[in-house]
Amino acid sequence: MPQSVVVAGAIANKAGNGGEAWVRLSWLLGLRRLGCDVHLLEQLDCGSAAQRDYFDAVTAAFGLVDRATLVSGDGGSDNLLELASAADLLVNISGHLTNESLFSSFRRKVYVDLDPGYTQLWHAAGLDGAHLAGHDTYFTVGENIGQPNCSVPTGDIDWRPVRPPVVLSEWPASHTGAHDRLTTVATWRGPYGRVEQDGKLYGLKLDEFRKVAALPGAVAQRLELALTIHPEERRDLSMLHENGWHLVDSSEAAGTPERFRSYIQGSGGEFSVAQGIYVETGSGWFSDRTAAYLASGKPALIQDTGFSRNLPTGEGLVPFRTFAEAVAGAERIASDYEAHCRASRSLAEHAFDSDVVLTGFLEAALA
Repeated sequence: MPQSVVVAGAIANKAGNGGEAWVRLSWLLGLRRLGCDVHLLEQLDCGSAAQRDYFDAVTAAFGLVDRATLVSGDGGSDNLLELASAADLLVNISGHLTNESLFSSFRRKVYVDLDPGYTQLWHAAGLDGAHLAGHDTYFTVGENIGQPNCSVPTGDIDWRPVRPPVVLSEWPASHTGAHDRLTTVATWRGPYGRVEQDGKLYGLKLDEFRKVAALPGAVAQRLELALTIHPEERRDLSMLHENGWHLVDSSEAAGTPERFRSYIQGSGGEFSVAQGIYVETGSGWFSDRTAAYLASGKPALIQDTGFSRNLPTGEGLVPFRTFAEAVAGAERIASDYEAHCRASRSLAEHAFDSDVVLTGFLEAALA
């Protein structure tokens, strides 16, 4: 077991997004639970005062004030260089740390890919947007990458699967929330544009939402989105309202880690689609957000990215690929809601417990 682990990832860079903060917190708090001396490094170029305040508030709330540092993109203090050279491992989430002097000071560096398909297709095209070079081991939440039933190219990299860890003590089973209110937290247009491979143009999350636009009128549950969407997206906003989707302000519902957790634990369950590229490649991508719903004892009706090949489904976790399957899944959850709640928590305990996920991760990272 390594004594000192540095996690590089974005919190200040994603200020106002409680879900993104939880991605990094799950790694930090989970590794700390295993006895590691953890430290967060975040590279922030020309950051605003609001971003720095957000970083300070998040790290203070989770006992990381003395274990978290913002660093400018082009420099590193002597103390940070000492921290890097003394660390047993750098966990570089999405290749966040690119500061060369710091990066090169770590003895062992592992990459954690959160965007399977994008990362590998950029690499295949010779683009450096994912900052893959220089790592010793590569992990991805796309559990099917490298398998025959997944079309994501691996190139010259041996991608190893890792599931999104959930610190179960931070996400206890919750018995609040109306059973007929399915929610999710989403961004209508993500940070990446469409990517192409061999003449195929892969879709975005908004494309998948459009395919199920009429779902609120076909199911008994209320479907609610804590949605980040630009007000100029008038056509899509009209589509969502006219079809009966309930929209809430994402910053109010989930702008901080505490609000994000409260929103999930106050829901009856989750309904969500995935990025088109995750679905169409059969990547097996699984959302850290959905893992949090499951840990909270909330059933999840989720578009299948190929994860059904690796996880037990049907109770608690209900996948769909078509509109008809989404309707049937909603009916299935409603027919025995309490059983689905119990199955949700059980699945999280067996598949996403940070103690198990991160113990296996560390063994593979240091092998």
